Amino acid sequence: MAIRGSCLCGGVTFEIDKAVGPMEFCHCNRCRKVSGSAALLMIGVNTADYRFLSGRALVRTYAAPILYRPPAYHSTFCSTCGCPVPHPDPEGEWLEIPAGLFDADPGVKPDKHIFVELRPAWDESRDGLPQYTGKELYKLRTGKELPPDFQMRTHSLPKKDPI
Repeated sequence: MAIRGSCLCGGVTFEIDKAVGPMEFCHCNRCRKVSGSAALLMIGVNTADYRFLSGRALVRTYAAPILYRPPAYHSTFCSTCGCPVPHPDPEGEWLEIPAGLFDADPGVKPDKHIFVELRPAWDESRDGLPQYTGKELYKLRTGKELPPDFQMRTHSLPKKDPI
C-alpha cells in the first residue's frame, strides 16, 4: 500500500511504495534554514518507489551557492505555502524526503544525527541516536577520509552596508 505525502496547503502531493532509510536528523546550517528548526529530518527513498502526483506547476527550486564542490544544495518547495517538497523528477537512484510531509507512518525510525558540529549551542540531542560530524559521516558513507584540502564551510549571507 502506498504511503502518501503532501505540502502544507495540499497543492503538492506524492506517494512512495516504501521508505528504505536512512532517516537522519541533519544539523547542517542549510537544512536548519530550510526547516526553520534545529534539524531537518529526512527519509531515504528509492526513486523507483516514488511517484509525484500533483502540483508540478507549484514546485520551485532554489540552488544555494556551492560551498565545496558540485553539486549545489537544492531546496525544492511549494510556491504557495513555502513547504519543502520532493522534486517532481528526481535524478539518480535515491532521494531524500522531509519526514514531516508524510500523511501516514513511513515505516522507518530516525537512526542518526549528522553534521552535529554545526548544531547550535542551544540544541541538545538526548535521544540516544548515534551522532556524526561531517568528517565521520563522509568516512561512514564512502569508507575514505575527507580530502586533505577540505574545509567545512557554512552558508552565510553576503555582508550588507549599514543603512
